[in-house]
Amino acid sequence: MSLLFVGIDPDTGKTNSPTVWVDQDRQELVLQGWDPDGQTLAECAAFEVPGHAVGIPDGESVIRIPARMVHMIRKACDVLDGHPDVR
Repeated sequence: MSLLFVGIDPDTGKTNSPTVWVDQDRQELVLQGWDPDGQTLAECAAFEVPGHAVGIPDGESVIRIPARMVHMIRKACDVLDGHPDVR
């Protein structure tokens, strides 16, 4: 795996660490975030999309990322799109 670090939440101090990486080999975003509270998890698990099973499949997770990290996620998306100003 070839992880490219994009950024970490600047407001989390030394003990929390929502983080954004790009896996350059697999061309995927890799996100670390907070566990959702029970209500959020229940809402996500009950969400219905036509043509898809309801629930969160095994091997998938719901995480929370603070809005102040949106620019990091955009940067990671630019890396995956091959944006010349990001690498």
